[in-house]
This record gives sequence, C-alpha cells and structure tokens, in this order.
Amino acid sequence: MLARISQVMGGNRLMARVARSASWIILGYGASQAIRLASNLILTRLLFPEAFGLMALISVVTVGLTLFSDVGIAPSIAQSKRGDDPDFLNTAWTIQVMRGAALWVVACVLAYPVALFYAQPDLATYLPIAALSLLIAGFNPTRIETAHRHLLMGRLTVLDLISQVIGIAVMIVLAILMQSVAALVIGGVCGAVAKLALTHFYLPGDANRFRWERPAVKELITFGKWIFLSTVFWFFASQGDKAILGKFLSLKTLGIYNIGFFLASFPLLLGQNVTSRVMIPVYREGAAPARLARLRYGISGGVIGLLVLMALAGPWLVDLLYDPRYLSAGGIVVLLGVGLIPQVIGMTYDQAALAAGDSRRFFIYNAVRSSLQVALLLTGVVLAGLTGAIVGMSLSMVLAHVVLIWLARAHGVWDGRHDALFAVLGCGAAALALWLHWDVIAALMAATS
Repeated sequence: MLARISQVMGGNRLMARVARSASWIILGYGASQAIRLASNLILTRLLFPEAFGLMALISVVTVGLTLFSDVGIAPSIAQSKRGDDPDFLNTAWTIQVMRGAALWVVACVLAYPVALFYAQPDLATYLPIAALSLLIAGFNPTRIETAHRHLLMGRLTVLDLISQVIGIAVMIVLAILMQSVAALVIGGVCGAVAKLALTHFYLPGDANRFRWERPAVKELITFGKWIFLSTVFWFFASQGDKAILGKFLSLKTLGIYNIGFFLASFPLLLGQNVTSRVMIPVYREGAAPARLARLRYGISGGVIGLLVLMALAGPWLVDLLYDPRYLSAGGIVVLLGVGLIPQVIGMTYDQAALAAGDSRRFFIYNAVRSSLQVALLLTGVVLAGLTGAIVGMSLSMVLAHVVLIWLARAHGVWDGRHDALFAVLGCGAAALALWLHWDVIAALMAATS
C-alpha cells in the first residue's frame, strides 16, 4: 500500500503533482476548518449571536467589493502561456495593488449608506476598518499564484495556516478584553497583515515590482473582462443569501444562520478549493479521460459523503458543541447539507472553460445560476421564511445544472453517468436526513417563518 501511494504521488508527472497538491489542499483546508471551529466555539462563548450577524453583513460588503472588482488575475496567471514571465507577473501585481487601494476607498464611501440600509449604525464604523484587509491583500506577491499554477502547495499551505492562527489569536484576546464585534474586525485585518508578511519573506521566488507592460495589460483585460462579469454574478451566488437574509431576519437569527452555514458548507468549500486549484492545470495539460474520470468521481464522492454526514449529524453536532442560544442552527445544517448536493455534482465542469480560455461560457453559467439563486431565494424567504430561502437556493442549483451541462459538452468533459449516479445517491441521502430530523426542521420552520 505504501509503495502504491509513493508511486502515485512521486515524481513530476501531472497526476502526481495533482495528487500532492490535492493532498496539501485537503490537509490545509481541514486544518484551517479545525482552527476555525475551535475559535468559533471559543468566540461564541465570549461574544453574542448578534456579533456574528453583524460580522456576516460586514463580510457581505467586503466579499462583494472583492468579487465586483475581480479581473481574473489568478486564473489569468494559471492559464496564460506567459504565467511565469516576470513582466506579466509584475503587471498583474501592479493592477492588483491599484485594485486593493480602490476597494478600500469604495468601502469607506459605502459604509454609511450600507449602515442605513440594514439599520445597523455600527456598520459605518467597522466597514472601513474591515476593508483595510482588502488594501493589504492587494500587496500579496504573485508567488502565491505561481505556486498554484505549478501545483506546489506545501509551503503556501503552511504559511496560510500560520497567518490564520495569528488572526484568530488576536480575535480571541480582543474578545476577552473588548467584548465587542470589533475583536472580529481587527483580528481579520491582523490575519491579512500576517499573510502578506509571511508570503513575502518565506515563499520562494522573485519579489514583485511595479510594472505596466501594455501587452500584459491587454491579455489580462481581454481574459479578465468575462471573469469580472462572472464574479459580479458569483457574488450573488456566494453571498446573496446573507445579503438578502440580512434584510429579512433579525441580527440574532442571521448570526445563528451564519454558524449553521459554517458547519454545513465546509465540505462544499473544500471541494471548491480543490477544483479551483487543480482542475485548470489538469484540463490545460490534457489528462487522460480515465484519470480525469477517477479524479471527478473521487472529488464528488468525497464532498457529497461529507455533506451527507453533516446533514445526518448536524443537530447532534450543534447540541454537542454550542450553548443553547445556537441550537436552532442544527436544522439549518440539515437543510443546507442536503441542499448543497446539486452544486457539488457539477463542481468539476466549469474549470474546463477557464482552462481553455473560454471565460465567456464561464460567465454565462455564473450569470444564470446567480440570477436563479437570487430569484428563488427571495421568493422562498417571502413565502416561507428562512426554510423557504434554503429550499429556493437548492432548487436554483438544480435548474442551473442544465446550463453547466451545456458548458461541459462544449469542452467535451460532461459525464452523464457520473451526474445520474450522484443525483440518485444524493436524493436517497437527502430523504433519509429529512426523515431522521423532521422534528428539528419543523421547529426551525415554526421559529423563522
């Protein structure tokens, strides 16, 4: 067995690099989530549910600004023939720095209007502070993207974990001293500073310098224009639930939803981390169809298995880990655990478009998916509260899969047998989880409708 593992992961072959990188991503993400969970358990006892609701709204704005201004620098470096050219990398870094500075200014301008919209005056104070992390992240070296491009994830994973620990340690200390959401905000900024310092000093490669090469700018903009439009819609897909629910739910309920979402979504986020980092190189370098199929089945089976586990064990897990103020998060974990399965089934397809430079189809898929998600989530929350919103979000993923099949067929990567198999398994697991925990879900519906 050890010899077989050594054979699979040894050498510089494509699939060996994929195996090593995926292992580092899974290890790093697992450790990161374990650290987040430990800090979450500590912070929920030091702070109050409303603090996490307010932090969710802050994240909606900061993540939204990041996505609304994404010009696709990371996938551009990953797929470009010039992805190792210093002039190309320095030009990309220069654009990234300018973008980070612009994002902080925009966050400062939006702080007061956003505070009025959500009727939360504290947002006007905390948003400009939280957005400093966007300014700082703009200076992150492109050596990070070079490591992703060549599937060299070991040291980068360790540095990410260290920076996360530093940020969380600051949060905990400040939470003890301040008993305020300010602890979460300042800790996030400290984490961004730590990542910049660690990657600058300890990640191998040349330091970035300001550079403005016109051919590089043209290539980045040509590829990035569709990425920009895609990420505008990706905001609604990834943050639309919190943005909409923040208007319909109390800050306390939104904070509890955020806890439930954190627990239920970690398998999905793990899968997205793996696919976004390894699938572009796999498609770009032309992996054999049989190996690609094994990789796809492995990712789908692993992520869906974890989602089902969360759906089955969610209420018991919440009861074990959290105090009684957060118990209703158990029903949220069940619904999200089964509701996210449709998204996982097609997780490996969209990266084929990026690997081929087809950012237009990538944009079309994200536009359709996010439009459906916002429309059905909004309809669901109006008709049936939080439960209806989660059901609407899941239904949107099922409908959007039709467009994903169109994208996958265009690049010759669609696997109908794979989709059918995991759809059947997912439906069976969802029925079991809903039957097992129907009393918890009924209580959630009564409390949030």
